[in-house]
Amino acid sequence: MAYIGNKPTVGNFQICDAIYVVNGQDAYTMQVGSVNVIPQSANHMLVSLNGILQKAGSSFTVSGSTITFASNLATGDVIDFIQILGDVLDLGVPSDDTVGAAQIKDDLISGSTELATAPADTDEFLVSDAGTLKRIDYNLITPRNIIQTVVSATQAVGSTSLTDLTNATLDITPASTSSKILILGRIQADIGNNGFGYAIYRDSTKIFETTEGYDVYNNTGNVRTVNTVCFLDSPSSTSELTYKYQVKTYDTDNVTFQNAGQSIITALEV
Repeated sequence: MAYIGNKPTVGNFQICDAIYVVNGQDAYTMQVGSVNVIPQSANHMLVSLNGILQKAGSSFTVSGSTITFASNLATGDVIDFIQILGDVLDLGVPSDDTVGAAQIKDDLISGSTELATAPADTDEFLVSDAGTLKRIDYNLITPRNIIQTVVSATQAVGSTSLTDLTNATLDITPASTSSKILILGRIQADIGNNGFGYAIYRDSTKIFETTEGYDVYNNTGNVRTVNTVCFLDSPSSTSELTYKYQVKTYDTDNVTFQNAGQSIITALEV
């Protein structure tokens, strides 16, 4: 790479604290600011003894923070300096917006490899959380369960008490206790001079019921209607759950469900 001006110098250059020779001793501890330092190797150092630059490997060796000279030093010898160069092949930190796809390894994130099938639940995506890049599992950002039951069979109900809408039921097993279950659907009915209301049950627990006991009412002759269902449940469970509709009529005259359409119950884990 060409540079305008001086080529930048990269390294972790450190000058060791002064070391005083002990007569008859060959090994000395290297420190910077009174803290032991460990060079990458003897080849990453410049050592001057008695004004002569020493050759790494033959004149001295390094083990951890200890430098050992080839022979014992004597009174009058002077260790002029020990300079640690750091990793002189380190490229340093690239400037902003200077790294492209060609500089990134294939096993890192490059977008060059296509995922030909649907991601596995443990595959990860990158998201920005308030400006911090984080990983998130695929199964945390996609619906984990979607179950639906479509009811077509005609059913006549003439009761002011809640009764099962036959076959309008489904089972779902949440993946997590923090999951919520969104119940969506429709209830189709011919109501005549009557009305009807409905309730949603989770297992034996009623989790929703129309406030007035009926959502739709008519007294002017036969009316065909569809009632939309939408309710968010928080079961706090990882066990299999059964959701179902129950219906009741305003009076004891029959309301005919699914007479000219279908009723649907859908459970979506979110």
